[in-house]
Amino acid sequence: MTSAPRLAIRSATVGDLNALHDLETRSFTSDQVSRRALAHLVMRAHAATLVADHDGQIVGSVIVRFRRGSRSARIYSIAVASVARGQGVGARLLHAAEDTARHAGCTRMHLEIRKDNAASISLFEKLGYRRFAQYPGYYEDGMDAWRYEKSLVQRTDP
Repeated sequence: MTSAPRLAIRSATVGDLNALHDLETRSFTSDQVSRRALAHLVMRAHAATLVADHDGQIVGSVIVRFRRGSRSARIYSIAVASVARGQGVGARLLHAAEDTARHAGCTRMHLEIRKDNAASISLFEKLGYRRFAQYPGYYEDGMDAWRYEKSLVQRTDP
């Protein structure tokens, strides 16, 4: 990637499934979203799958799930290809996910992060997410998860 990448954040399509599945398997050694589940998430009404597209190559993705009757959204998965890490792709995906959730009427975003994922913890905390709980043994390999949340309500100064 160049130092000034032409990066677009857009909704995923069925045509992106192979690239999404490849990104998922390269990004996570366990707790991977299957290709079948990805297809369901891309096509369902109560989820938004966004991709970071760099000149036709998928270099990141975020899946946001919505629950009927709830004003909270949940980051289900976020992944950034190794070639795109450290270039702001994760932050751009999160901002787009937050905008999507706001547009859907949500006022809060929740997620879980592996306790040993320092890079993700740093990113989410830098973007205003607050740790509020933990899930012992949350991941397939027994790793605990931190629970994070962020208000999506736009605050205005008095």
